[in-house]
Amino acid sequence: MLIRRETPADIDAIRAVHSAAFAKTTGGGAAVPATPVPATPVEATLVDALRADDGWLPAYSLVATDSDGRVVGHVVATRGRVAGAPVALGLGPLGVLPEWQRRGVGSALMHAVLGAADARDEPLVVLLGHPDYYPRFGFRPAVEVGVTPPQPWGPQYFMARPMHAWRDSIRGEFRYAGPFEDL
Repeated sequence: MLIRRETPADIDAIRAVHSAAFAKTTGGGAAVPATPVPATPVEATLVDALRADDGWLPAYSLVATDSDGRVVGHVVATRGRVAGAPVALGLGPLGVLPEWQRRGVGSALMHAVLGAADARDEPLVVLLGHPDYYPRFGFRPAVEVGVTPPQPWGPQYFMARPMHAWRDSIRGEFRYAGPFEDL
């Protein structure tokens, strides 16, 4: 597996990764197999909308490829604001093809995007995610560092990771890049 920056040739593959990773299923169980719901997941179109937004930062759109160069995972972080100041990144979506899940691809993408953020002196990375999973990457409830979630998201799933450039003066409400407001 290789982690690298997204290129224009990856756009369709990235959309396919998020479509597969976030596909909804119906049915399931012993008598009825689960089947995908045909609607396109919001995450698949969100990345396209983020590319067209002022908050897009190409250095934080990373893909994981297999040994044949096929895109099997993607993560993106875009410019966010705390109390109106551009001092944070909003991470997500992060998606991995179902057949590549639970093989370390998501963790590798997470470490790569956090390493890139730290190397570029970003003070803070935030995300919406499960509080039992993301602490392994250094995330904790954002309210613990004085950053509150945008509405309507509750604080239990809004997590932050202060980076080396973190300053205690960074406090207030977080705002994602524009396309997140349309969700």
